[in-house]
Amino acid sequence: MRRFLAWIAVTPLLLACSAGKDAGTPDELANDDASVGDGYELDGDPGQEFSLPEDIAPPCVGLKCQQKLCGGDVTTTVSGTVYDPAGKVPLYNVIVYVPNAPLDPFPKGVSCDKCGTITSGSPIVTALTDAKGRFVLKNVPVGKDIPLVMQVGKWRRKITIPEVKECVDNAITDKSATRLPRNRSEGDMPQMALVTGGCDELECLFRKIGISDSEYTSGSGKGAMHLYKGQGGGTISGITNAQPFWTDLAKMKQYDMIILSCECSEYPSNKGTDALNAMHAYANAGGRIFASHFHYYWFKSGPPDFQSTATWSGGSTGNPYLIDTGFPKGKSFSEWLVNVGASTTPGQITLNSVKSDLSLVNKSTSTRWIYKGPSSESVKYFSFNTPIGKPAESQCGRAVFSDIHVSNESGGSAFPGGCSAGDLSAQEKALEFLFFDLSSCIQDEGEPPRPPPPK
Repeated sequence: MRRFLAWIAVTPLLLACSAGKDAGTPDELANDDASVGDGYELDGDPGQEFSLPEDIAPPCVGLKCQQKLCGGDVTTTVSGTVYDPAGKVPLYNVIVYVPNAPLDPFPKGVSCDKCGTITSGSPIVTALTDAKGRFVLKNVPVGKDIPLVMQVGKWRRKITIPEVKECVDNAITDKSATRLPRNRSEGDMPQMALVTGGCDELECLFRKIGISDSEYTSGSGKGAMHLYKGQGGGTISGITNAQPFWTDLAKMKQYDMIILSCECSEYPSNKGTDALNAMHAYANAGGRIFASHFHYYWFKSGPPDFQSTATWSGGSTGNPYLIDTGFPKGKSFSEWLVNVGASTTPGQITLNSVKSDLSLVNKSTSTRWIYKGPSSESVKYFSFNTPIGKPAESQCGRAVFSDIHVSNESGGSAFPGGCSAGDLSAQEKALEFLFFDLSSCIQDEGEPPRPPPPK
C-alpha cells in the first residue's frame, strides 16, 4: 500500500517530462543527473523510502526535457563544420556538444587532460569533427536559444543556436559561428609561452591561424600567447630572455603549452642541466611542448627517457614526404591534408625548408607522423606522450618535434611587423593540424578518438 501511495504521489512529476513524445525514451533519460526515487519519504511515516519500478525512468531535467522522439530512423540533428580561429581551415577531432548546465572554468596551468573527462556542463549529446571538420549531433533538444560548445583541449567556444527545429537537420553554415575563439573575449584559450627564434618565427604562423594580435604579450602581460626572446628571435614590448624562463619550473607550469621556435643552432650554453630537467618535469606534469629544428637538443641531450624516443642522426630529404597512416589519427591526417588542399596525393605531401636531424623513432614510446621513405627512412615530425614508459591511462603530457621550418619572416623584428598576411601554405596547414592535436586530450595513439559520453 505504501509503495502504491508513493507511486501516486510521484506520478505527476514523471508525467510533466515524460508525456507523449517530448521527453525521450526511458533509456535516454536514464543517464540524467537527477535521482528521483532515492530518498523520497512516505507521508505519515518519516524515514520510509521507496524505489521506482525498474521500467520507470527518472524525470528529465533542463534541456533534456526538450529532446523529441521523431519515429523511425528520423532524429533532430545539428550539423556544421568547425574552423580554426581565422575561420578558414576546418579542424579535426574537435569535441562538439550541447551542455545542460553552466561550463566550469578550466584549471590554470598544466593539468591532466584525459580524453573523456575534459568536458563540463553535463553534455546531453556529443560528437567529434571528422577529417573534413564536419560534425553531426543527434537527438538535439529543440526550441529557441540552444547552447552549443566547440572544444579541443583548453580551446573552447560557446555559441547559441537561435532555434533548433524538430525532427530535421539544422545545418549551421556561417563559418564565423563555428570557428574557435580568436581571443579570450570570444571564449577560452590555453595559456601559451612562445620562445622566438632567428630561424623559424612561429609567432607568425599562429597569427595566420587567427590568434588576435591583442593576445600576444610579454610574460607579464594578460594575453594568451606570452613571448620570450630566444637567440635571434623577434621581440615585443617588455619581452624577457628565454633562459631564465626555462630554468624556472614553477613558472613553466603556469603554461599549458610551450612553443620553441628554431634558434639556428643548439646553443647548449643556455640550456644547462637545470633547464633540461625542468623541461622534462614540465612535460611529465602534463605540459605540452612544440619544438622546432635545433630544439631537438631538449630531447637528444635531455634525461635518458627523452633521449630514447628517437635515433638522433641525420637522414634523407627530398619530396615527396610520406604520412604515416598506420594509426587512426595518421590516417585522418592524410585525409585531412587532401581535404584542405595541402596534398594532392593521399599519404604524401610536398614540403620545403626541411631539415635532417633524426632517422628513426622508438615505436614503443613515439608516434611517427611525417617521414622520408621508404628506402631510407628519415622522420620529420613525431610525438610522444609523457611520462614515458607509463601506461596510456597514466600519461598526461605530450611533446612533439618538427624538423620542418615554417618561415623566417620577421628576422628578429618586433611583433607583428615582420609577419606577412595571406593564407596558410601546405606545410603551415600540416603544422596547424599537428598543433591542435598537441592541444587535444591525451589518449592511446593506437586507438581512434572517441567523443566523451553524454552525462
